[in-house]
Formats: sequence, C-alpha cells, structure tokens
Amino acid sequence: MLSCKRLLFKPTKLNNTKKKNRAKTTTNQNGSKFPINQQPTIDPVEEYEQEENVFSLRTSINHGVQPLGNFFLSSTSQNSRDIGLGNFKILSDELVLEILGLLDGSSLGIIATVSKSLFIFCAHEPLWRNLVLETLKGGFLFNGSWRKTYIAAHFPCFNVSSIGSCGLSIRDFYSDYLFQSWLCANLEMKHEWLGRDNIPRRKGISVEDFILNFEEPNKPVLLEGCLDNWVAKDKWDKDYLIKTCGDVMFSVGPVEMKLEDYFKYSELIREERPLYLFDPKFAEKVPKLGNEYEVPVYFREDLFSVLGEERPDYRWIIIGPAGSGSSFHIDPNSTSAWNAVIKGSKKWVLFPPEVVPPGVHPSPDGAEVACPVSIVEWFMNFYGATKDWKKRPIECVCKAGEVLFVPNGWWHMVINLEESIAITQNFVSRRNLLNVLEFLQKPNASDLVSGTRDRVNLHNKFKEAIDAAIPGTIDQLVSKAEERMKILPYWETVADSNSGGFKFSFC
Repeated sequence: MLSCKRLLFKPTKLNNTKKKNRAKTTTNQNGSKFPINQQPTIDPVEEYEQEENVFSLRTSINHGVQPLGNFFLSSTSQNSRDIGLGNFKILSDELVLEILGLLDGSSLGIIATVSKSLFIFCAHEPLWRNLVLETLKGGFLFNGSWRKTYIAAHFPCFNVSSIGSCGLSIRDFYSDYLFQSWLCANLEMKHEWLGRDNIPRRKGISVEDFILNFEEPNKPVLLEGCLDNWVAKDKWDKDYLIKTCGDVMFSVGPVEMKLEDYFKYSELIREERPLYLFDPKFAEKVPKLGNEYEVPVYFREDLFSVLGEERPDYRWIIIGPAGSGSSFHIDPNSTSAWNAVIKGSKKWVLFPPEVVPPGVHPSPDGAEVACPVSIVEWFMNFYGATKDWKKRPIECVCKAGEVLFVPNGWWHMVINLEESIAITQNFVSRRNLLNVLEFLQKPNASDLVSGTRDRVNLHNKFKEAIDAAIPGTIDQLVSKAEERMKILPYWETVADSNSGGFKFSFC
C-alpha cells in the first residue's frame, strides 16, 4: 500500500499570499461557504505542489479523492463514503450507464439516484482498463481514457465527449486504494531519484577488455558508440515504424495491437502502469526491422543459437511512454542481456545477485516475485533506504545511442523517462554457459524456464547441441571452474546458484 507518512507528519506549507488573503469564510468550487475552522481539507494536488522539495505533480482530475491519512488531520469528521453526498438525476434508459459510472450526473430526469461515492469508484480508470483488455483484446482505439474507450466500443451512439465535463467537486472522500493509482500516475520523477550515476562508462574498448573487466567478473557497464552504424538509430521514429509495420500486430502487455493504435494510446495515456510494447517476434513479423540493427561486437557469441528455431525467445523491440517500464526482475534462464536505447532515455537501478532489492519478495524457489504495483511506488517507498546500504545499487540514465550490459543474475528495474524505443537481447556466452545449464536442470525448471514451449527438455537439448557444435567446451569450462574454486575462500565456493554459482550437476 502506498505510504502516506509525508501527508500525516509533514505540515503543508502555504505561500504568504494565500495567508494574507484568507477571509473569515471560504468558498469552494460549487459556491458553498465554510467557516475557516470547518474548511475542507486542502486538495491533494495543491498540497503536494506546495510542499517544498517533496513531489511535483502533473495535473489531472481525481474527483477530490485524498489519502486516508488526511482524514486523521481533517477539521471535519464528515466522510462522503458514509453518507453518500449528493445524488445524480438520470433518465430510465440511461440508468445502467449511470450505475456503471458512464455518466457524470446530468439532470435529465428523476428516475433513479446514485451516490457520488459510487460514481467515484465506478469511474476508477484501472477497473475500466481491465474491462477493455478483457473484452476488446487489442481491437480498440484509445479514446483519451479507458472509460471512454469502453463506452465508445460498446455504445457507439453514446456521446463520449460529454463524459467528465460536469466538473464534480467532492469533499472529504478518503481512499488509499483510489488515491494511490492516481498519485503514482501523476508524480514527476524527483531529481534525487535521477541524480545518482555510479555505473562505469566505456567507449571504443576492445572485446578482450570487455570480457576481462565486465563479463568475466559479472559487472554491468554502459557502452557508448555501439549504435553509430545502425540504420535504426536515424530512422526509427513513430512515422517510420507505423509506415514500415502497417497492420502487423505487436505484443502489448496481454493484448496484440497495431503500432499506429499503440502510439495513439501512448500519446494520450496517463496511468500508474502504462501498457508496454514488448514483442519477441518483431524481426520475424517485420524482417526489415531485424535488418536495421546489428548486435554489438561485445555480445556476438550467443550459444543458444545452436538450438536454431528451438531456442528460447531472446530479442525484443521495446516501446513505451514516459512512466512505462519493467519492475524488478532477473533475466530469464540465467542469461545475460544488452539493452540499446534508440530513442528516448531510461532510468536503470540494478542490484547484484546476492542483494534482493528492498520491497521485493521472491518466493523460495524463485518462481514468483512480489513487489510494489508500480515503479513510481517503489521509488516513493523504498528508494531512499538504499542510500545507507553497504552494497548500494548500480544506477544510471541510459540515453539514445547507448547500450547497457546487464550481467546474469542481477536484479534490475527500468523506467522510461520519456517516450522511448529500444532493442534488447538475451544471450549465453562461454562466461555464463555453466550457470545456464545449471539453471535449466533445476527440479522446478518447468516453472522457471521461459520463452520456450519445451521447458522440461531444454537442458538436454541445449547440452547435446553444444557438445555437437563445439565438442569439449563444457568439460573445459568445468575444469577451469574447479581450478578457480580451489583458490577461492570457502564462502565464495558455496555461492547459491541463483547468484551466479554452479554445482556441476548438469552433466
């Protein structure tokens, strides 16, 4: 649940002008007057904007919903959920739409009434998002909000432009559930969340240098200049991609969408968890896209390629608006990865394999991970704690033209700071081949392995393919690892396999 400690314990700072002009009574947007000692609680947007060095908010309507913590400090004990402030007057043939929250309270008749509290809950955007995705799949045109999108699709004769136009103002309504998603959708990223940059940056290093200093020790690095010869670097923007891809459907969260429809959505949306275009088959769907980028020289040894068409998913085109991204996870199948930003910029936070990020709770077998609902929520509630950690996270902002190397086993999250287009690939090199084989042979491999239809037999298929393509490689790597372990301190030799260690049980 979103923490409201700042609202409870940090007093609101009002500017001097408002203090001087304050009269004995004040008037709300509806024209009602209240004595000073009974004023409604300050609007949450105004409160956040007036607190110094706290948060900066975009503006959007949330019907006056406030966090439950404000109820504790409110000068009135009134709670609109308890008494159902106000009623809507509606026509009988629009009763169903009214109850669903499709109308904002037009005075067209006197047939039925609905409380403002019910209206607020029925207008909650995440609920309408679920309805759209479940009923329309990818076959929808985003209409500025999920509610309007659903109505336009199911009730084409209804004038959706009238929705949200009445300007309802509801006082003293408290709900952490409703306030949380609105707040996370409208917070700007704080400067202190973006200021830390402690990742090594390199340009023009040799492959040998990369292997010695970063891949072998399993450390992240940001590489510059790798995209200089990419056609995609100069061409890939909205117009080019829409024209090139036409009516091809791409994977967007749980649905499939055309790029044109997705870009329209991403331009208009403002929500806690924007849909993320993350398609593993883009190069097969549009071969031209696959030909307009090339794998950087540092990552060209990709041993999963010996499986041919049976290899797990390994490359994705990634497109998303500001605020979209991926919450904390470890890349699949114990692979390493590289992520190249073509347009936009991304904030990265990475933790080494032995450090579980705060607020993240993996299950004992690693099959599931519980974490905050949204990335912004994690920054609000947990990012500050990492300042005092002995093993602080690796952080950076990866900009257009730059590539981030994500070593196997590292926890990482990423949030787009602006609309972004990127390519990412997961790979297996000799440096992490033993880890991958060990991972694929775990007792619960059928739950952990991803990106392939045959999760159970992937280990045997991969090992046999490696032995056929490059005979003796696995034995050489095992012998080398055993020699290395003889000279390591004991506690390093018993590292958990999730942290990059191995047990030689895959043979």
